[in-house]
Amino acid sequence: MIALRDPVAAPAVVQRRRLELADLRISGSKQPYHAAEKMKLNEAEEFIRERLESSLAMARNAVDQALTELSKKSYVVHWACVIAGSGRPSPSLAATLKSHALIHTAEGDFYREVIRRACDSAGLKTTAIKEKELRVQMSMYERAERISEMGKLIGPPWTQDEKLSALAAWLLLSETQAEADRARIASICLK
Repeated sequence: MIALRDPVAAPAVVQRRRLELADLRISGSKQPYHAAEKMKLNEAEEFIRERLESSLAMARNAVDQALTELSKKSYVVHWACVIAGSGRPSPSLAATLKSHALIHTAEGDFYREVIRRACDSAGLKTTAIKEKELRVQMSMYERAERISEMGKLIGPPWTQDEKLSALAAWLLLSETQAEADRARIASICLK
């Protein structure tokens, strides 16, 4: 998760954190669709639902902690952006569990949905930007250069996921300029 503050022309990272969304004490939490692959359909549905509840509780806690820390620094967060996958509709669970490629896609969608719900629960306006679109935006020299500078200021690691999250937060901050002018605002992005 990357949180940026205005001004839009030169945003700065005010928070960077890794959100833990899988309770490793619960079997199959890290890759629930992989774990459910060999189960009967009704067992798989229940298994994934239970893992979803556990991950959602962890995500809500992590988002709440992040917002509390930002609030203590006098930042008000209204928006969140979740970096989306391809956006293709998910097939049925039965079809997903028959395809290893679809299992990987489903797990990415699972965690994006957990993050989106956690942000919604925290009262944030949540949007999504496709990763493919961000990669096109990242190719714009000026933005890419500024994103690299952000990483130098906060220090390593500055991974590709963090760069894309920072860019998404920057784009979101740009879209909300009018409200950002009225308050000290931070926007967050999670991937």
